[in-house]
Amino acid sequence: MKIQLSEHFTYKKLLRFTLPSIAMMVFTSIYGVVDGFFVSNYAGELSFTAINFIWPFIMVLGSVGFMFGAGGSALIAKTQGEGDYEKANRLFSLFVYTICVFGVLLSILGIIFIRPMALWMGASERMLGYCITYGRIILAALPFSMLQFAFQTFFSTAEKPTLGFIVTLLAGGTNMALDALFVAVFEWGVVGAAAATALSQAVGGILPLIYFFRKNSSVLRLGKTNIDIRALGKASSNGMSEFLSNVASAVVGMLYNAQLMEYAGEQGVAAYGVIMYVCFIFFAIFLGYAMGAAPIIGYHYGAKNREEVRGVFRKSLLLVGITSLSMTCLSLLLSRPLALLFVGYNPTLVELTIRAFIFYSFVFLFAGLGIYGSSFFTALNNGFISAFISFLRVLVFQIAAVLLFPLIWGTDGIWLSVVFAEFACVIIVIICLFANRKKYGY
Repeated sequence: MKIQLSEHFTYKKLLRFTLPSIAMMVFTSIYGVVDGFFVSNYAGELSFTAINFIWPFIMVLGSVGFMFGAGGSALIAKTQGEGDYEKANRLFSLFVYTICVFGVLLSILGIIFIRPMALWMGASERMLGYCITYGRIILAALPFSMLQFAFQTFFSTAEKPTLGFIVTLLAGGTNMALDALFVAVFEWGVVGAAAATALSQAVGGILPLIYFFRKNSSVLRLGKTNIDIRALGKASSNGMSEFLSNVASAVVGMLYNAQLMEYAGEQGVAAYGVIMYVCFIFFAIFLGYAMGAAPIIGYHYGAKNREEVRGVFRKSLLLVGITSLSMTCLSLLLSRPLALLFVGYNPTLVELTIRAFIFYSFVFLFAGLGIYGSSFFTALNNGFISAFISFLRVLVFQIAAVLLFPLIWGTDGIWLSVVFAEFACVIIVIICLFANRKKYGY
């Protein structure tokens, strides 16, 4: 049974509406993990280290898709709540076409500058060739990747979250099947892994385009639009937190890699890569929930239904809190099995990864509220507070901690720095929520 944004959301209905978005984000993360599994076990530690080393640069360029997806969806949902569905469709079309243009431009620039960027990031001579080869293939598919990121949010705004999950399932299935074929069977190494990912991103970007260009049963459809600088600016400011979060995460990832190269060498980067794969899955649950719930908040904010905004907000806090505690316990339990799964061929690396996992697990106690808090203000079309939270969370707290903590605790300080950053972010989120409670009525 279809759930509309205009309905009253109980716990059951809220979970039913957000579950496809959660599953979509988790599955996206899982097929990234499968990518790493095949490279690590069939192409070797150096290849595995190289693709994790260059990935932050790729994420920086792809963050424009997140920005217009999250920020644009918030504006579209608010416009729907105000009752202007014709304008909502024009905005939707404008944002999708803008992403396509940016995708092509950034793809070209990325391919040109990937070598100097890899050198600037500190890639070793042994890794450099793998970084460039993998990066250029992935960047060729960047427009599709950006569209895939954006449509993950647009599907919820179109009241079709389940369809978004199906598209992700098809893209992920493509990636995993081709990984097995290209890397394990054909033994193409990083070339095979990159080709598998690029083709899966094409599936994830093209299928939604076909669906929304055709007459469909959702509340959104691609068609004619007009250049609306004000709307583009509003979407950009709304989605600035998601943009900053992804860019900052990538920048911090580069800094982490540099610190790990200094304190633990290539094995430290490999251990960090394993942890990141697991974090992608766990963080995906928070991101998926925030993504699925945001259009509900945006719609009822536009409709001036404060009671429903308050109800969804309070239910979300409880759900995020329970999930945070569960994830921390699960991460501690799975530290050894996951380390053995990815790097079981190297006992020293296994022990390093397990130790890192134990420290890193406590991140999940705090990360959920930080992610949801930022997304909540994006949904309220308050891009400034949302961006402020993301800016402090990643660029200020994490960078300061990852530079300072290793001086005191060595390699352990690198893992602890993220825990500190997420804890500090929770304090900021609580202050922002308290300060704006009367303005938005939650």
